[in-house]
Amino acid sequence: MFHSFKAQTFTFVIKRGVFMDGENQISRRDFIRTSVVSGGMLFMSGTIPVQAKNILRGQEDEVMPVGDELLKGVCDIHLHCLPDSRERSVDEYAFMRAAMSAGYRAVMFKSNDFSCHDRAYIIRQALPGAECFGSFCMNRVHGDKVNPFAARKAVETSGGLCRCIWMPTLDAAYQYRYEKRGEPGIPVLDDAGRVLPEVVQVMEICAEADIIFATGHSSPEESIALLRKAKEIGLKRTVVTHANSFIWTMTPDQIRQCIDLGAYIEYCYLPCLWGEGTGMSQYVRQSIETFASFVRINPKRSFISTDLGQAVMPHPVEGMRDCIMNLQAVGISQSDIDLLVRRNPAWLIGLDK
Repeated sequence: MFHSFKAQTFTFVIKRGVFMDGENQISRRDFIRTSVVSGGMLFMSGTIPVQAKNILRGQEDEVMPVGDELLKGVCDIHLHCLPDSRERSVDEYAFMRAAMSAGYRAVMFKSNDFSCHDRAYIIRQALPGAECFGSFCMNRVHGDKVNPFAARKAVETSGGLCRCIWMPTLDAAYQYRYEKRGEPGIPVLDDAGRVLPEVVQVMEICAEADIIFATGHSSPEESIALLRKAKEIGLKRTVVTHANSFIWTMTPDQIRQCIDLGAYIEYCYLPCLWGEGTGMSQYVRQSIETFASFVRINPKRSFISTDLGQAVMPHPVEGMRDCIMNLQAVGISQSDIDLLVRRNPAWLIGLDK
C-alpha cells in the first residue's frame, strides 16, 4: 500500500505478552509493526483475533513512534479517532501520545457526529504540552439543518479549543444526491443558489471567534458560493475541504477561484492510500503524481492533512510520514512541504498569530 515506506526508522514500544501464529510465537512488537506497515490488510482478511484488533486500535497497548526529523513540527488538522460512531484505528488519547512522540506540533480532531473539542480539553490535562484541538460538523445529529446554536456552544466550550466548524459532511445534501438517498440531506444553499441564513449565522460565529469555516462535503459549486459569502462577511480562515478527493474534486480553475476568494485549499492524503487491495476498495487510488499536481497549484494557500483514522487504513502518523516521503520523491521542495504540513495548518488553527 505504501509507495516508499521505511518503518525500520521507527521504534515501537509494546507491552504484555505475545501472539501465537500456528506453532510459532510472535511478539506483539513484531506483530503490530507488521500490521501497521501493511496498511490494515490484516483487518480486511478478518483473520486477526479480536484481542489483536483491540491492540491495533489503541485500546489495550500503545504503539509509540520515536521522533523523526521528517515529522518534526507537523500539524495534521483533519483525522478521525475513537470515540466515534464508526470504527477507527486509534483513540484520541493514544493518537496524541503517538503524535507527540513522533514530533508533531499540533493536531485537530474531526468527528462527523460528535464534538471533539471538549475531549481535547481533557487530553491536555492528561498530557501536558499536548497541542490538540477539536472541530464541529453540522451533521444530522445536531438537527435537520445547519444549527447555529450548536456552533455557538461549540465555540463557547471550556478551553476555546474548537478551531473549525465544518459544513455538513456525511449528511450533506450534495452527498445525499450523489448516493441517491430518499431523503434530502442538509442544505447550505437555497433553491436559488443563495447561502442559507443559518449558514450565514455560522459564518458570523466563526468570524467573531476567528476560527476556520470549512466547506465540508459541499459540491465544488456550492463551496464557491459559500466562499463568496464568507468573503463578504470578512472571514479570515476559510477552508475548502479535501479538494482532491472523490466527488469533491475541484478543477485547477475552481481551486484558483477559491483562492482568489480568500480560501485555503485542503488536500487529503487518504485518496493515495485507498483503492484496489485495500479496505476502501470502492474508491480509485490517486497517484502521487496527481496528488503532487494539486499541491503545486498554490502551496502558499494550501495545506495537507491525512483524513486517516479508518480502522482498515494505516495509522495516521504512518500515513503522514509516507506522504512527506513521497512528496520529496516527486520533487516537491522542502520549503513547500513546510508550508503544506507545518506553517499553513498551524496558522489556520491559530497557533501562529
